[in-house]
Amino acid sequence: MPHHRFQRRITDLLAEADVLIGGDRPWDLQVHDARFHARVLGQGSLGLGESYMEGWWDAVSLDGLLFRLLAARMDERVHRAGEVFDALRARLTNLQSPRRSGEVARRHYDLGNDLYRAMLGRRLVYSCGYWRGAKDLDTAQEAKLDLVCRKLRLQPGMRVLDIGCGWGEALKFAAERYGVGGVGITISREQAEYATALCAGLPIEIRLQDYREVDESFDAAFSLGMFEHVGVKNYAGYFDVVRRCLPAEGLLLLHTIGGIRSVNRTDPWIARYIFPNSMLPSALQITQAIEGRFILEDWHNFGTDYDRTLQAWRENVESAWDGLDARYDERFRRMWRFYLAVSMATFRSRRSQLWQVVLSPRGVPGGYVAPR
Repeated sequence: MPHHRFQRRITDLLAEADVLIGGDRPWDLQVHDARFHARVLGQGSLGLGESYMEGWWDAVSLDGLLFRLLAARMDERVHRAGEVFDALRARLTNLQSPRRSGEVARRHYDLGNDLYRAMLGRRLVYSCGYWRGAKDLDTAQEAKLDLVCRKLRLQPGMRVLDIGCGWGEALKFAAERYGVGGVGITISREQAEYATALCAGLPIEIRLQDYREVDESFDAAFSLGMFEHVGVKNYAGYFDVVRRCLPAEGLLLLHTIGGIRSVNRTDPWIARYIFPNSMLPSALQITQAIEGRFILEDWHNFGTDYDRTLQAWRENVESAWDGLDARYDERFRRMWRFYLAVSMATFRSRRSQLWQVVLSPRGVPGGYVAPR
């Protein structure tokens, strides 16, 4: 029987990651549908995620299971149908062109502010917190925003550009604590409306605008969790845009998730259900793109803080499901659980990093001392 062969193959693979089918440890996998084995062998991560969404399997500790699979490199061992086509498409196509770049806003960031308000805590900051000395999510996010301002050496009266401003929290923080003004751009209509209301009365302008359209002067610039949507074909153009907006003494802080290998596309499940047309930059891809454009002043990796941030988000959203709109049905909840858990696993296994990179157009005279 073919499905017995598939089952044996999956059982053997999972055993290498110290995962048992039907075991009693929190990270062991409980299969509810016998078609699971063939689907995962044939579709890899896409089949694993979709079959979880459809209730074909469970694990008490979903992040614990996925961490073990990633730490054992199981994703590299399973055949992934369709990936050859995906890779070819990514190489031949600019998946983050101005026309395509709006898709992630429609499908992810415009899901509903109610979901994000429930998940993200007191401030709607959808990027990694800074947990050095922090005991809870709100403190960690405030510490991250303050770290960004200190790294940029913000002073009262400066004009700052926030590329991918989200719900406006970072600019609001910078304006209130450091006395700056500025412009925030986003391609999400929901975020732009919320950010405009949030920043009312402050010297801040929120625009529904693609980063490629910005051409004016600022004293400093930052981008928190937006570079993951730029795409390697556009990195040089991205840095050209920022370079033309900054004076010689201006600083750019780039806060981005990073991958340990250079790729030109994202995981198939993430691409289909969470972040269409996204991809994680590698260190090589970033440094190649800044060559001749910026001086690298500082590179700070605090990727393991993202595991803690995601755990806090999960705790928030799990306690809020029952009070949220009915459109977040059981399939959506399982999709969201898988998204948060697989994200935890990638940072815990050190397969993904969180980088804050500080760049200057010509180098800081006398050198740059990076706050931590």
